[in-house]
Amino acid sequence: MEHDCSHDHDGQPEPIAPASDLVARAAAFFRALGDPARLAVVAELCGRELCVSELAALSGDSMSAVSQRLRVLRADGLVVRRRAGKHVHYSLVDDHVAALVRNAIEHADEPRDPRPD
Repeated sequence: MEHDCSHDHDGQPEPIAPASDLVARAAAFFRALGDPARLAVVAELCGRELCVSELAALSGDSMSAVSQRLRVLRADGLVVRRRAGKHVHYSLVDDHVAALVRNAIEHADEPRDPRPD
């Protein structure tokens, strides 16, 4: 039986109704995180700061490829950079990004119901 979503569900969080500009910005976050290589970069940055060479070593990818991923993530407001001498260190813009990524990975690890809806 379908539920009418116009009323409150006991114990369920209230639905959110963000403004369309916030929905567009959130969609941009998901587009940026929708690439597995960029998502892996963000996951590596959860709780720590790393430079491009460290990220490249962890991923096994070229510094150029990692730099390009970081450019996209930075443009979409997911990572920030800090210059320290000749090195540029990257970190997540805030804890919301880390929580989003952790939740997505935990959700992906949950068992799936094999029955179709």
